[in-house]
Amino acid sequence: MQGKMYTAPPPPMLSDSSRRIIESNGPNLRVYQVWKGSNRFCLGGRLIFGPDARSIFLTVSLIVIPVILFCAFVSQRLINEFHPQIGNLIVVTCVVFTSYVLVLLFLTSGRDPGIIPRNPHPPEPEDDGSSVSSDWPGSQLVAHNLPLTKDVVVNGIIVKVKYCQTCMLYRPPRCSHCSICNNCVDRFDHHCPWVGQCVGKRNYRFFFMFVSSTTMICLYVFAFCWVNIKVTMNTYHCNLWKAFLKSPVSGVLILYTFMTAWFVGGLTAFHLYLIFTNQTTYENFRYHYKAKMNPYDLGCLGNIVEVFFSKIPSSKNNFREKVEGNSSSVFAKSMSLSHARSPEMLKTSFDIEAGKRQAVADEDFEEIQSQIDSVGGLERCGTEPRHTHRDHKPSWEITPEARMLAADFGMQHGFEGRRKINGVL
Repeated sequence: MQGKMYTAPPPPMLSDSSRRIIESNGPNLRVYQVWKGSNRFCLGGRLIFGPDARSIFLTVSLIVIPVILFCAFVSQRLINEFHPQIGNLIVVTCVVFTSYVLVLLFLTSGRDPGIIPRNPHPPEPEDDGSSVSSDWPGSQLVAHNLPLTKDVVVNGIIVKVKYCQTCMLYRPPRCSHCSICNNCVDRFDHHCPWVGQCVGKRNYRFFFMFVSSTTMICLYVFAFCWVNIKVTMNTYHCNLWKAFLKSPVSGVLILYTFMTAWFVGGLTAFHLYLIFTNQTTYENFRYHYKAKMNPYDLGCLGNIVEVFFSKIPSSKNNFREKVEGNSSSVFAKSMSLSHARSPEMLKTSFDIEAGKRQAVADEDFEEIQSQIDSVGGLERCGTEPRHTHRDHKPSWEITPEARMLAADFGMQHGFEGRRKINGVL
């Protein structure tokens, strides 16, 4: 063989979610499979986590391991010292309380925190209800005359709401866009790395109960470890240091729960202050409502009722709902939005959306080929056409679009065409 054997370039690397979208049939696609946020879904879209959901395993281990050590090493001496029923009740209470804390953890991290659905197109400046064609390539950008903020009246106070260029909507009051999950979240408090999820309107109640319950279980273990140290001192008639040496697990748990209780206890106290004043963590650090009137403050009692006794709103997203349209078009739109500046990804998304590559007409290719041949001949002969204007480009110069078109045709029509093009280019 005179030339090297042509090897097709490897296909572009696709993520697992993108590959599932391409391989799936359109009618079988569901919302969670084409979700544009950074969330992770489990059990067919029934559970939604943040992109850092693996941190939940660390949080669980930080809770469960100390409890296991307490039940395995510390509680045995307590059972022997007290009445067996009382000793067993201490252990059972610790286990049940730990299970309760873990349930609150998963209720916080595994549910929709209050995600605002994205708009398929930006609103019109004159009428927010009207639409802009999604086929327009600039529809993903804010219109030039679209205001970035709007004034909304909340309890008689004017509040400015911002336009989110990612979700293409005016955020409701108290809503903010989480850069980690890539979603607008209603009553956004913060993104908690310990639970791997945003804390918003639909899970703030469970988050506070989780933090406060963790504080209580730390104090519970801390107190009974000291009881165990006291029992050890009375049993062996020794001082405090020797008691720690005889029960090292108690000493380790006392130190661990003391530091943890300071952290989660301080967090509990801070969120109690936020609840009493009806603020979010984001609002407290950004707006400093203490220096001006808080439009959401309903009084201490009203604020408590709103957080703990009001009905949790239903999710505005049905993640298991079937997506209308075929999978290729949905995937192409998603790819074009996130990789609009990449020629390779833009070309791939166009090919997927079209369903097949658009073949170039033979006449067009011959014209392009003749143009390339003429350029090659000029370069070999070392001649150039005269230029009447120094600032003008030569008339024989091949545009990048023509090169890409010729390369695309060569890939469609086999090795010979590509070798001819590559030999000239």
